[in-house]
Amino acid sequence: MASTEDKPTNKTEASSWKDSFYNPRTGEVLGRTAGSWALILLFYLVFYCFLAGMFALTMWVMLLTLDENIPRYRDLPYPNLFVKKKSPHMLVGGSLPLLTSNLRPPLLLSEGYNDTEQEKYLDCLEGQYFLQDDALEKKVCRFRRGYLSLCSGLSDINFGYSEGRPCVLLKLNRIIGLKPLGDPYVNCTVKKDNPVQMQYFPRKGRIDKMYFPYYGKKAHVNYVQPLVAVKLLLNKEDYNKELSVECRVEGSNLRNNDERDKFLGRVTFRVKVVE
Repeated sequence: MASTEDKPTNKTEASSWKDSFYNPRTGEVLGRTAGSWALILLFYLVFYCFLAGMFALTMWVMLLTLDENIPRYRDLPYPNLFVKKKSPHMLVGGSLPLLTSNLRPPLLLSEGYNDTEQEKYLDCLEGQYFLQDDALEKKVCRFRRGYLSLCSGLSDINFGYSEGRPCVLLKLNRIIGLKPLGDPYVNCTVKKDNPVQMQYFPRKGRIDKMYFPYYGKKAHVNYVQPLVAVKLLLNKEDYNKELSVECRVEGSNLRNNDERDKFLGRVTFRVKVVE
């Protein structure tokens, strides 16, 4: 049983514990008066406003040095060549695209490759760069589906897939400011003993320089890459076999033999026609 002498001591300890939060005699909260708390809050308010201002100023200065159309650092000076296979009807087998004759062909009417859309654009001079460095609104050179002839989908809506002679559509990825030298064209080879005949559209698989340079997605809003179609003229002896086809961009300064990047200026895909 606690003695009467311990009771004042307990009351003193309880009072001291409560005073540490709020002292009614001095008006202090957590050991500070209202004026002291106001000065501390004002200091941190000014301090963090200063930090926010410094951060905003730094970001503003950095944005002044950037071009909204051209990235400052570009680690891919040369384009990759790839198969236009955004259609869900093209199958990927293994590590390389596998095209089979019982699949529907890639769609051309998407991504602006239809003649109705292309009629809005310009007929540019072939073999010359379409330079628009000083123009605020970049214009687009026309790419008609008819340039792809038998692989345009106009005369054959199946793109040769139904007859076992499929068309494969190729294009370069976009590189801002790229101006390839020479006369770039696409050349394909099949890795087998007997060569396979091929047709190229446009003629000789040319990638005309009038579609260069590209000025960026924001400045060159309606730009579409030129396509090259390769029609594989397969015979019955080629059916039911998996053929490996390699296509390269030739005739220019675009690199196509970098062992560190096997898609730089080239692409490999497999074709199998099933009877």
